[in-house]
Formats: sequence, C-alpha cells, structure tokens
Amino acid sequence: MVLGACIGFAKAAAGQVAQHPAQPAAISQTALQAAQPAPTLLKESRLPLFTWILGIAIATTIFVARARGGKPPTIRRIAALEAVDEAVGRATEMGRPILFIPGIQDMDNIQTVAGITMLGRVAKTAAEYDAVIEAPTSRSLVMEAARDAVQASCLAAGRPDAFQPDRINYITDEQFGYAAYVGGKMMREKPAACFYMGCFFAESLIFAENGNAIGAIQIAGTAESSQLPFFVAACDYTLIGEEFFAASAYLSGEPDQLGTLQAQDATKLAILMFIVAGTLAATIAAVMPSADFFAKTSAFLQRAMGN
Repeated sequence: MVLGACIGFAKAAAGQVAQHPAQPAAISQTALQAAQPAPTLLKESRLPLFTWILGIAIATTIFVARARGGKPPTIRRIAALEAVDEAVGRATEMGRPILFIPGIQDMDNIQTVAGITMLGRVAKTAAEYDAVIEAPTSRSLVMEAARDAVQASCLAAGRPDAFQPDRINYITDEQFGYAAYVGGKMMREKPAACFYMGCFFAESLIFAENGNAIGAIQIAGTAESSQLPFFVAACDYTLIGEEFFAASAYLSGEPDQLGTLQAQDATKLAILMFIVAGTLAATIAAVMPSADFFAKTSAFLQRAMGN
C-alpha cells in the first residue's frame, strides 16, 4: 500500500512537470530577445558609404547649379577632341568617307555608350560639312543606338537628308570576323578619317595598323589600359581613360555635363586628400606610439573610407 502511494505521488509529480514544459524555454527566449540590440534606421557599417554618396550628390547639385548660372568650369585643352573638325574636314576635301568604330561590346558597357555619344558629335560635324560617315557595328543593339544618334545629329545640323541608315549596319558578334570585315572595308574604300571610340581588345592593333597603312587620320579613345599603347603608337590622337568619358562634356559645353564633370573631379580630390592625410597620420602614429592624436586620426580616417 505504501509502495502504491509512492508510485502515485511520482506519477503526479511527473504529470505536473509535463504540463509546464515550456516555462524554461519561455524564460530563455525572453532573455534572448532582451540581449538582441534594438533595430536602427541606419546600419553603422554602411554609414561611411552613405555619407560619401550624400556628399557627391550635394557637390553635383551645387556645381550643376553654378554651371547653369553662367559659371561653367574651365576644361583643359584636349588635342584629340580639337582634331575632330580637322579630320572631318580632311575627309570632305578628299571626297572619301569617315569610318567610325564604336567598340566591340554591347550597350551595357559604359565605353560603348561614350562611343555612341562621340558618334553623334562626329555625325553632326559630318552633316554640316556634307561628308559621308560609315559605322559598322558588332552588336545589333549598338547598330540601333548608332542609327538613332546619327539621325538626331543630322536633324540638329539641319540636314535630315544626310542620314543614310544603310551605312550603319550590323556585321557579326564574332570578334575577329568583325575585325576582318572592317580591315577589308578599310583597304577597299580607304576612308580619310578613322575614329575608334569604345571598348577594344586584341583587334585594336588590326584596326590601327590598317588605318595607318592607308594614310588615314586616326583618333582613338578607350579606357582599356591594355590596348592604349597600341592606339598611342599607331594613331594620330588618343583619348586616354577619363579623357574619353569627358569628351561629350568637352564637345557639347552643356552646363549639366560640365557641372557633373566638375563634381567628379572635386570628389576625386577629396578622396585623394583623405588618403594622403590617413597615410601621414598612420605613419606618425607608428613612429611615435605615444602620439594618441595621430592614432585616433588614422582610425577615424580609416572608418571614413569604409575600412
């Protein structure tokens, strides 16, 4: 009888424990929620990036407003862009066409976009001089963009009849197939001026050597550092890196583009100053461990640069 009572008591105790199994879990979950940090509007690790983006936006707004107000920035002379009118004029005098190659990449490449912008500027000058411009492309979408740019330039020049869509055509996506077609076209038609504006790879020297062989005046522009030496060696004028992207602002003189260009230069100058100041502070802090000011300055500049 005593044994039965002990067994019954043990079962009752086990039942009470089974009825409240979630209590320790609830306590641990509450403690876990209390230990987690409260959500914030800004992520601290992304704050430097947000600050830089905000600063660039403010600088762009200020410089564009200044340019619209009649205070455009002064841009240094770029010889390759000064020679555009000369090249088009030479083709007009010789009665030979102008060849424009907008690179071999599609419209998702920023260099192709810059090349199409340059094509519009060259096409406008060609329409004013009554010169023929040809632009074979290696991408179908680039062909459509090039046709639109040339047509708009002809309309802006007051010569809508100068637009000839059949001279802007699609050849092939294959790199060296396209290079072979362009090289053969250059040897057959012997254009007086050749423009290479866009993204180029191994075919750059093929174009430049063929143009040099036929005696054409050649102006090239690309941001591919591996191809720049070939263009510099074989072409008359070369736009190097950022000069290529600044070409549209240089040639058009539009306040919005000039203001944006000045904001980019100001941002680069600010980043350079941060890098120089951080390097000096880190060097002094390493040489003089007791100089807490320079150590704190170096740490602050590293955080500001997102490191």
